[in-house]
This record gives sequence, structure tokens and C-alpha cells, in this order.
Amino acid sequence: MDNFPIFLDIKNKPVLVIGGGGIAYRKIKLLIKSKPNIKVVAKSFCEEILDLQDKHSIEIIQKDFHLNDIEYPMIIIAATNNKSLNKQISQEGMKKKIPVNVVDQPSLCTFTMGSIVERGSLVVSISSSGKAPVLVRSLREKIEMIIPDYYKDLVDLAGDLRAKVKKAIKMSNKRRIFWEQFFDVENIQSFLKQNKTLTKKFNALLKSMKDNTGEVYLVGAGPGERDLLTIRALHLMQKCDVCIYDNLVSDEVIELVRRDADMIFAGKKRDQHTFSQEKINDLIVKYAKQGKKVLRLKGGDPFIFGRGGEEITSLMSHKINFQVVPGISAANGVSAYAGIPLTHRDYAQSCLFLTGHFKDGKIDFDWPKLITKKQTLVIYMGLLSLPDFIKALVEHGQKKIMPVAVIESGTTHAQRVIVGDMGNITNKVIRSKIKSPALVIIGEVVKLREQLKWFK
Repeated sequence: MDNFPIFLDIKNKPVLVIGGGGIAYRKIKLLIKSKPNIKVVAKSFCEEILDLQDKHSIEIIQKDFHLNDIEYPMIIIAATNNKSLNKQISQEGMKKKIPVNVVDQPSLCTFTMGSIVERGSLVVSISSSGKAPVLVRSLREKIEMIIPDYYKDLVDLAGDLRAKVKKAIKMSNKRRIFWEQFFDVENIQSFLKQNKTLTKKFNALLKSMKDNTGEVYLVGAGPGERDLLTIRALHLMQKCDVCIYDNLVSDEVIELVRRDADMIFAGKKRDQHTFSQEKINDLIVKYAKQGKKVLRLKGGDPFIFGRGGEEITSLMSHKINFQVVPGISAANGVSAYAGIPLTHRDYAQSCLFLTGHFKDGKIDFDWPKLITKKQTLVIYMGLLSLPDFIKALVEHGQKKIMPVAVIESGTTHAQRVIVGDMGNITNKVIRSKIKSPALVIIGEVVKLREQLKWFK
């Protein structure tokens, strides 16, 4: 982030604009919405600025600008076509520690105004630090279409109700939850037109907030690539008070969690467990009972080797409300990005998902059932146990020439794919220094990676 976004309260505060042409006019027209005391200095003025003077009590001083005209305004806008003068204004502003904006000269600015979408008190500002103004304008147009005009009334209504909500709900996180639910009310536009209906909704929601029990979201974060998150997952990630996440959740996905949420790492790396499952269950329950919205964020899908079922059992025993949001599983996402279909009419008509984490360190499968024609095996968390897996399969009759793929950090920019067969894959993985997280795919479908070539 090149520039830090900030909003200033300039109502009734002195603002100095230097310049009297069309560029100055556009800046003044934007500034007057915040009702500052505007002083404009220039040798000559366009008609549009003169018209604004009568409507908005703008002070106009018609003269050549000198640096001693800068007293101590709250901000300075330099909108002249004199580059030398603009530079002097910028330097003087910095000397006096006054924020300066020099139009179309980012290097001379200590602040920029961005491209603005405004609905009354609701303001969205977009900036590219001057690097891509056309892109910023395009984004502004898109946001203009997304935010309806009635949001101005909605913001004003929320402002009127804030004191009542604060008095009724003492816990700050519960107040936030109240407002999230209030703004989620379906057809709120029609309710605004029928104030009695909205008042009923408001009062009913306020009454329901007396229950101090929170809620838990069991959310699948997908295989790593942030674009593979579901819309529902992203929505709940932005609402949580506490996020308990695993090491299989990528940094890119973690970045999307609500900024001020408490982040708790409960990851499990190979045979090193930061928290036991019982401890994780207790943490989830503990925060939910404090009235918080708890996000349990898991790589892939919560119900495919994610132990989501155990966590639900714990929540139900404590009568805590929860939601489950499925995610794209590692098997689906990673195999697709690696260019390996898990099923194919000619190569595989069934697919088995297996875990490489064995209870008490023992491998215990019905091995003959795993060695079936036209079947794909997908092994989660199987990197550490790969040599034992390969050995057991071969001992029970699997061909040494059966193709195998090991995919590290699937779907992310760090993805690596190692392809071999039952006889050489272990050595290839060791030589390549493959690290977790890694997914193992065994089956004839691995051959299709080279044939189809849709992967990058």
C-alpha cells in the first residue's frame, strides 16, 4: 500500500485553493460537499467558480499568488498550470506541516483525494497512487452501479438509531452483530419507505440480541487459491470476531479475514500438533459462549479429513448455533490445477479419498480394495507416509509402473508437480525436496497430464 487512506473532517475548517481554472473548479465542487470555509486565490477565475461563490459563500481573492498567502489552512489544493509555483507551494506546505495536494503531480503531494463515490455520509474513495487513473475511473463506475441511492437514507437512519442500540446492547461485539443482521434484512429499500415495518424489524432484532450465545462458522477455505473461495465463505470471514485457522489455509486467504478479528493458529504440521482436537473444540465453545462469532477456517472442505463432524458434535452438545460452508476440496482443486482428471471413461471409473495420517502411526487399510482396475487413489496429508504407502500397495499386488503424481502447494503460485511411478516416486520426491502441504494421486489418470496439457 503506497498511500494510507484517511478521511478528514473539514467542516467549517479553512481550506486554501490556488488556481482559478477548470481543474480548480472541479476540486472546489467536490470540497463544498463537506462544507469547509474555502478561500480561492488566483489572478483570474472561470465563470463556474464565480457562480459557486454566490451559492456557497466561497471567499475569492483575485491577485497573483504569493507564498505568504499561505497562513494555516487545514489543507492546501494547488491547481495551477505553473509547475514551478506548484513546487514552491508543495515545499511551503511541507515546511508548515500542512497537507498539500498538487493536482496531477503526485510527487509533490502529501495527500491525494482519490476517485469518490458518495451517497450522503457514505463515501467510498479509490486510489492507485497516481499509477493507473483510468483503472480507478473504471472501478468507480462499477461501484456507482453497485451502491443504490437509498443507501444515503439507510446511513442516516442508522445514525439516528445508534444511541438506542448502544443503550440496549452493552457488549460492543454484540452491537456489531446487531448491525450486520439489521443491514442484511431483505428488501430493506421497501422497509425504508414503510417506516412502521422497519421499526418492527428493528425492535424484534434488538430484542433477540439479549441472548448472549454466539455462533460458529465451519468454513472450507478451499485448496489455497483465494479465488476458489465461495461467496458465502468470504461473507462469513468478514463477519467473525475470532478466527481459528489451520496451517493448510493459505496466507492469501487469511488476508481476507476481517482485519480486527482475533487470529488463533491451531495448525497441525505433519506429526506436530499445535492444539489437540479436544483443545480446538474447547476454544470454539469458549468464544461462542462469550457471545462471539467464531470462524473455524479449514483448508479444503471441513468434512473431508477436516474433522468438522467432531466439532459439530461438540457444538451440539453445548447447544451452540453453527453454520457449515463447504469448500472446494483439495482433491478437486489440486488435481484440476495439476491437469489430472480424477475420473475418465477410459482410465478411472471410481475414486477413493484416503488420509496419510494414521492413528498411532499404523497403516490400516483393506489393501486389496485399493488395488482395483480403473480406480484413482487420492491421498491427503500423505507426504510423510508415502514410502510406507507405496511399499504396502506393491506388497499387495499394485504394479510398480502405476503412475503417481505428488503436488506441492496445489492451486497456488508455489505449486510444483512431480510425476513418476510406484517404483521411483519416493526418490523423485526426496530429490525435489517436496514439502507439505502435498497431495498424492495414484492411478492411470496421471498419464492424462501430458496428453491434455491444459495446465499452466
